[in-house]
Amino acid sequence: MKDALETAIKMETDAIAFYEGAAGRTSHPFGKEMFRGFVKDEKRHLQMLRDIFRGVNAEFEFIRPKESIKTVFSDLKDSMMQRIKALEDEKGALKIAMEMEKEGYDFYKAAAAKAGSSREGELFERLAVEENDHFAILNETYEFLDNTGQWYMYEERGIVEG
Repeated sequence: MKDALETAIKMETDAIAFYEGAAGRTSHPFGKEMFRGFVKDEKRHLQMLRDIFRGVNAEFEFIRPKESIKTVFSDLKDSMMQRIKALEDEKGALKIAMEMEKEGYDFYKAAAAKAGSSREGELFERLAVEENDHFAILNETYEFLDNTGQWYMYEERGIVEG
């Protein structure tokens, strides 16, 4: 299981670097907040993995990223609606991030099935849930940027008058 923990630590370290870079390059306030939130989540994941790796019996804090991002989105929705067309590099960053989160989810699900202890298995299962939440947030953001009008009608349950 040591190999899985080392791989997970490397994945989280890489994700932190990617999201920090994405936050720095993204011009939109919502994008910056979203990527900064992911940095915070990935740093928390990294600390939990390092604790397990060192054999520290610390309590793990699990959150649902989708709950915190909803507040950020609600606060910035009006400014997002003013920017209908996203820059291609922002959408590209979202695509890469979605791929990373899917790979992370797949890795953590497989690692949980092979975990050497119930504690490690539980950690990997919880990390898979959080990675899946990140994917969902990224996908929803991509859909918003790709087709704002349709997204708004679906997500906000817009009324079409005719």
